[in-house]
Amino acid sequence: MACDIAIGANRAQPCTNTQGGNEVFYPFNFVTDAFTVVDGIANALSASLTVAYKYEISGDGNTLTQSSVSDYKTGTSVVTQTLVNQLKQVDGATNIELTKLAQGNVSGVLKDRNGVFHWVGHENGFNVTRTVEAVSGGARADFNGYNVTLVAENKALAPTLDAATVTAFLAIVTA
Repeated sequence: MACDIAIGANRAQPCTNTQGGNEVFYPFNFVTDAFTVVDGIANALSASLTVAYKYEISGDGNTLTQSSVSDYKTGTSVVTQTLVNQLKQVDGATNIELTKLAQGNVSGVLKDRNGVFHWVGHENGFNVTRTVEAVSGGARADFNGYNVTLVAENKALAPTLDAATVTAFLAIVTA
């Protein structure tokens, strides 16, 4: 049967040298087929993707969760990607940028703390919701900045970029 797990598709116990969390989010205006993907690996950058932006993120509140749900009764499968980014310090220029991000159709690349680049919102952009919250905090030590939540529905988990594609992609990121 075509949907069976392939014989020999075992997964060895991975090393314990990974870290959770993310370092940088690179949003860009959604482009159909921004990368060429083969077997879950983005191995080429499309000429139609000409600019991306860099949002440095730090702290433990920056997460990517991908939930794959398949329903045998309906014959459907969907992967819901939920990307949560915290951007420090509220300011006027960022208010404008994030309003545009929330109102537009965006996709992006997320670099995790292990140096892996994930193409998120890869099939239709973040097509479910885009939420931006500017928060001031209450106590002096509370978070002051933006909670940005982007949600997409796709057919597959986010592709990762190979090394050559990462290099090509970083060349289009604005300074």
